Amino acid sequence: MSVTTSTSEDVSFEMRPYAHEAEEVRKTGRPAGSVRRRAYVPPGAIQRVLPLLPSIVVAIVLLLGWYVSTTYGHVPSLILPAPGDVFASLSSGLSGGLFQSNALVTIQESLFGFLLALVIALPLGYGLAKSRLIAAAVHPYLAAAQAIPAIVIAPLLGLWLGYGLVPNLVLCMLIVLFPMVVTTILGLQTIDSEITDAARLDGAAGWSLLARIEFPLALPAILAGVRTSLTLSITGALVGELVNNSPQGLGYLVMLAKNQYDLALMFATLIILGLLAALYYGISWLLVRLAAIVY
Repeated sequence: MSVTTSTSEDVSFEMRPYAHEAEEVRKTGRPAGSVRRRAYVPPGAIQRVLPLLPSIVVAIVLLLGWYVSTTYGHVPSLILPAPGDVFASLSSGLSGGLFQSNALVTIQESLFGFLLALVIALPLGYGLAKSRLIAAAVHPYLAAAQAIPAIVIAPLLGLWLGYGLVPNLVLCMLIVLFPMVVTTILGLQTIDSEITDAARLDGAAGWSLLARIEFPLALPAILAGVRTSLTLSITGALVGELVNNSPQGLGYLVMLAKNQYDLALMFATLIILGLLAALYYGISWLLVRLAAIVY
């Protein structure tokens, strides 16, 4: 009797896992093997973090090398400030509003310059792509203007337009204009002519052809130029601030730190510039996502 009872309990114990697996198969409708393998698939959060690990490791190695070289390597602070001094300067500047007020000036110059370049670049690129006469008349001067270094143009703009926001804005516009014009031309010229011919047969012409056919097809190339120019606009604003000795802006902080031999402040300003560039890159990525949703 006891043997029979023990055997029945062992059999029921061994059947429980199979009964549980059969219940999962009945609920999910998938084979038993796939149900068992699901436990080994990494969560979505882990899959998103894994591509970031190499860059995180590089950042940790660089920070450790920076700390060791300044603490134990006897590297003077006039050449390389200690990480603690840089983060103390960064914290002090943020708590006092020094970085926020000057970053706001640089943001205004870069964004206004970028928007002005965008308003000019899109119609100019369309005209250069569609008209041989406009291309022959304008393109040589556009290329020549791009060949002139911005650091040479900045003093002239300061003499002509005064000092402050306006010359830096114009200089930023000149720096970011050329990439957007080139990508706009490229996007329009690479459109398949069969598509536009078919649209014209259906009655599309002028504005309707541009808005419904040409612009959506050229949009990926245009957005590539927009993403590049948006990040590059920070460079244009900084060049104007450095050359024209602007009394405000992140470029002004760099010059102030240089004149005072305050490398901790200079490195802290560079960190703010890096964060600002990352912010601009994120905004450009959102523009691409929004364009993908709309079109």
